[in-house]
Amino acid sequence: MKTFGKIFNTCVYILLYAPLLIMVFFSFNESKSTSVFTGFSLKWYLELFSKSDIIEALSNTLILAVLSALIATVLGTVAAVGLYKMRSKFIYNTMNTVTNLPMMNPDIVTGVSLMLLFVFAGRLLGFAEYLSFWTLLIAHITFNLPYVILNVLPKLRQTDVSLYEAAMDLGCTPIKAFFKVIMPAIMPGVVSGALMAFTLSLDDFVISYYTTGADFQTLPLKIFAMTKKTVKPDMYALSSLIFITILVLLIVINVLQEKSERKLKGEFNKK
Repeated sequence: MKTFGKIFNTCVYILLYAPLLIMVFFSFNESKSTSVFTGFSLKWYLELFSKSDIIEALSNTLILAVLSALIATVLGTVAAVGLYKMRSKFIYNTMNTVTNLPMMNPDIVTGVSLMLLFVFAGRLLGFAEYLSFWTLLIAHITFNLPYVILNVLPKLRQTDVSLYEAAMDLGCTPIKAFFKVIMPAIMPGVVSGALMAFTLSLDDFVISYYTTGADFQTLPLKIFAMTKKTVKPDMYALSSLIFITILVLLIVINVLQEKSERKLKGEFNKK
């Protein structure tokens, strides 16, 4: 059974990562071929950084992803604390169901409903343009929030309430006790929620397609517009850079979290 489990896991990982590795491999191909490797070359990476429209779409995507992740992380952490403090099980279960609902909804349903809401609100308030960068930002914050909440809540359940109460007994205000005791304990959940929000915002297409304005284009929308013609290997190069950057970021964060947990265990053992 152990051998079968190892073989099965290996097959699953191959299916998950083979397309990504093939994309990275052919991003260094000298020719445009996606089946024959004619020689190693960096020309697609050089051509990528020479195109102003792609660089603009990339910068738009990064700005949107960073802003939506930061705002969703702050709001999601506060919402998770509020859910954790609820005493009524009925209200807690209801709010938890409402939180999970956006994740279960198809993206196209979320995108169309948000578009209708923004158009209705824009007409009601008399705006000249109903959809813009701000509507896109609100949409991304909306679908990122549940993921942050679900990452922070388990960490809150693992915290020792007596430590928070002890901090208040020693003279801390509730807010100071939260940042001194609770925040360090739930930080891994906050960081993982922020990372998930960032990556979800980075590659979102469907919701962005329905909620963005004509003057703001993200990278997924740019790539979609290019598929009407032919996607050149410079898109492989750009996708490879994004994949490698996120991979390195995840590795660094996991290493830092492991060091932090070892440090906390060491301090606990000394006591």
